[in-house]
Amino acid sequence: MFVNTDSKVIWKNGSYEKWEESSVHILSHTMHYGTGVFEGVRAYKTDQGPAIFRLNDHTERLFKAASKIGIKIPYTKEELNQVQKDIFIKNNLEEGYLRPIIFLGSESLGIRATDLSVNAAVAAWEWPSYMSPEAKKDGISIIKSSFEQYSNPLHSGYKIIGTYINSTMALHEAINKGADEALLLDKNGFISEGSGENIFIVKDGVISTPKTEHCLNGITRQSVIKIAKDFGYTIDEKNLTYEDLLDSDEAFFSGTAVEITPISKIDETIIGSGSCGDITEKLQSTYSDIVYGRNELYKDWLTLAS
Repeated sequence: MFVNTDSKVIWKNGSYEKWEESSVHILSHTMHYGTGVFEGVRAYKTDQGPAIFRLNDHTERLFKAASKIGIKIPYTKEELNQVQKDIFIKNNLEEGYLRPIIFLGSESLGIRATDLSVNAAVAAWEWPSYMSPEAKKDGISIIKSSFEQYSNPLHSGYKIIGTYINSTMALHEAINKGADEALLLDKNGFISEGSGENIFIVKDGVISTPKTEHCLNGITRQSVIKIAKDFGYTIDEKNLTYEDLLDSDEAFFSGTAVEITPISKIDETIIGSGSCGDITEKLQSTYSDIVYGRNELYKDWLTLAS
């Protein structure tokens, strides 16, 4: 739920608009065909002020995603980075969420998306933890979704608007069945990811995660792999089956929203101890120290908004 929107602004195409007055034309090509890209970015309260986590990496991925679908963003990476820092301060936020989005205009409508304006916008708002403190400690329940993840190279690695319908349907299915999240498999039956998260499993001290051809190569995923390797853990990127998850000692999701959240149950099977495992907890606490500016080793991952 958005709060305090009467005092917030949204940046769009070079100027700021009042939150409640910002709009997109109903005939925007992106509204009808999903021709656009976005990012999900978090900023955290540190002793030095609000700090955006891996801002450059998120913006780099935004531009790569746009190029994949033939969109040229009419701003530089540096300009959009500055906007993301500025809007955080303008909205008087100490920590929260940033949503840069690139979308096509309404000059004409049809499958052909040529000669359309390219629009850019950035919003920022309060973002309390997506998962409760209890979930971070005790873990969440998930189900194997009946929805298959896209076998589409555009989806693998990029946040392209039109590719997310399966994620929405899978999450709704999970919630309707009383679970917290969904697990999607690919067309070959290998584990892909959650509705909006990457997945890791731990077995006999080895951490495994799906190959990137099966899932989004998330920036938090990349961060977890780096942190785990720095601790000396073996990371195995491989084809993972549903049975591998059932047999795991620990499992967890990673993502901008969920950060690092343990999985305690899949369908009717309890994972490991049924709560946050030792390795998951170690990665989770280290990640928290990093994003809140308490770990000097990874300070380059933070960009101060002020």
